[in-house]
Amino acid sequence: SKDLRVVRRLTSSLTDQGFAVLSFDFTGLGHSEGDFVESTFTADVQDLIAAAEYLAQTIAPPSLLVGHSLGGAAVRAAAPDLPSVKAVATIAAPADPAHVRKIFDGDIDAIIRDGSAPATIAGRTFTVGLSFLEDLEKLQPLKALARFKGATLILHSPIDEIVSIDNAETIYRASRHPKSFVSLDTADHLLSNKADVDYVA
Repeated sequence: SKDLRVVRRLTSSLTDQGFAVLSFDFTGLGHSEGDFVESTFTADVQDLIAAAEYLAQTIAPPSLLVGHSLGGAAVRAAAPDLPSVKAVATIAAPADPAHVRKIFDGDIDAIIRDGSAPATIAGRTFTVGLSFLEDLEKLQPLKALARFKGATLILHSPIDEIVSIDNAETIYRASRHPKSFVSLDTADHLLSNKADVDYVA
């Protein structure tokens, strides 16, 4: 959700630095219409591209995409199809959206058996649909990095308990130059400490 504290702080800090920022909710999250149980990673990427097109029509085409957690995988997947984007920054992002299966605190078997079931991700509970899991298996956003010719910045904490640091290494290796990795030292996955958010921004 764009109303998460970390997102609000990032947006505020970036605008303070002179960036025009569009922050939005994916389908079924925050104030967005739709039902999360019916959403897929592919739909998230399509939402991002639609948001970029809206921005291009109203202000200017986006030059930078920033994504936190699964949003980081989404910006990597969308960037090659947005010619205006010169750089991508990912924060605590999984290398492969299939990694999300590993961070569900829920019954994957129940989702497969019943078509949907509650699952908790980073302390928040969602009803996850089977289509979400099936879509994760099909997509390979790491391959999209090979098509992206812009710069990549990877920010990740070595003690992230939700998305482990090895994901950052995988993303770094798959990215083309120019690319950089920044360690977030003692930050948690949600960047709960304001100083960590300010540093990231």
